[in-house]
Amino acid sequence: MQGMSERQYASHVGLSRGAIQKAKTSGRLVLHADGSIDAQASDARRASMTDPSKQRRDGGEAKLKPVPDAALSAVGDTLRESGIAPSPAGGGTTFLQAKTANEVLKAQERRLRLQRMKGEVIDRARATALVFRLAREERDAWANWPARIAAMMAAELGLEAHAMQKVLETHVRAHLADLAEVATDFR
Repeated sequence: MQGMSERQYASHVGLSRGAIQKAKTSGRLVLHADGSIDAQASDARRASMTDPSKQRRDGGEAKLKPVPDAALSAVGDTLRESGIAPSPAGGGTTFLQAKTANEVLKAQERRLRLQRMKGEVIDRARATALVFRLAREERDAWANWPARIAAMMAAELGLEAHAMQKVLETHVRAHLADLAEVATDFR
């Protein structure tokens, strides 16, 4: 036998024989021609293929690799939104923090999808179009109001109907121009 048996390798790495058999079936171990396990090559392959959050730790804190700075701000924002304090600036973000941020984002996405299915969330484009249509209808109703009401108001006040309509139109249009300056932002 060139290398170790499953039992010997399990003892060598501190895992059960069943875990070694699973690693062998999934291709995480390097085998010799006779089927025995090449310990050094298998250790290296297992380390490179195993998720750090799922590796066994003997006692103390595991050394996790820092996440690249490109992802740091997004992870930090997500952690802050969920009420978790990210690492101090320049300290790097651990794999565990990045994984936590990923899980938070997945939970937020699922919650949003569920709210859409329940009809609690609406599409921004549809809401903007609806508000625009309603505002246009309101504006048109006010723009047409002086023509409908001017004759009745002029009769009540004893004035000329055409002059009353011109004055009303001037003031209503000035007021509508003021209202048009109000911008809505649906962010």
